[in-house]
Amino acid sequence: MILEICANSYQSAVNAEIAGAHRIELCSEISVGGVTPSLGLLKKVTHSLSIPVQVLIRPRSGDFHYSDEEFDIMKENILQCKELGCAGIVAGVLHEDNTIDIKRTSELIELSKPMSFTFHRAFDVVSKPKEALLKLLNLGVDRLLTSGQQEKAEDGIDLLIELQKLAKNKLTILPGSGINSENCIHFKNTGFTEIHSSASKIISRNTHSYFGETPQTVSDIDTIKNILNVIA
Repeated sequence: MILEICANSYQSAVNAEIAGAHRIELCSEISVGGVTPSLGLLKKVTHSLSIPVQVLIRPRSGDFHYSDEEFDIMKENILQCKELGCAGIVAGVLHEDNTIDIKRTSELIELSKPMSFTFHRAFDVVSKPKEALLKLLNLGVDRLLTSGQQEKAEDGIDLLIELQKLAKNKLTILPGSGINSENCIHFKNTGFTEIHSSASKIISRNTHSYFGETPQTVSDIDTIKNILNVIA
């Protein structure tokens, strides 16, 4: 079973490799669902790590319906990832009604090649998930990161299993959100081949309320090893 670590910083990325994770999804600002990491961080991580690096392409927090300018930014970021030799792109575009934007998603997939393409948790707000999955299959998406439309993947496991059956190995269902060493075995036992986790711990808290009170977190080596020991 493959363990992908959602790494929110250079240290998180390094910790993931040290602990033995199979690949990372690199992003920034996990507290808002993640946004595209800076070019400096991308360069540092891709030059330092030997495990595959997938990159979140999301120009801002909030919804997944983007302006023309925001979409141009996404495309430019994908080109930068391609130049740096990244393994994959993690992205997704929706219409205002939270249906999949087929045209724009298809454009991102084509631009990403030969990198792999993962459609991210924008999927978890679509109203007809099974119909949406069929559209992603037709688009040639390699992987779908989803919590089964629940806050935690463990609570969405029934839908995840249904999606897995519907995909018929033409697309990898990648469960993510709240996966840890205590519940990861459920995903292995129900036939999933990959899981996604931040495996994070709090390393400091912001004491200045006017900068927000979101704590600083890092992907933890021991936490990652504990998950790997269970799914080995």
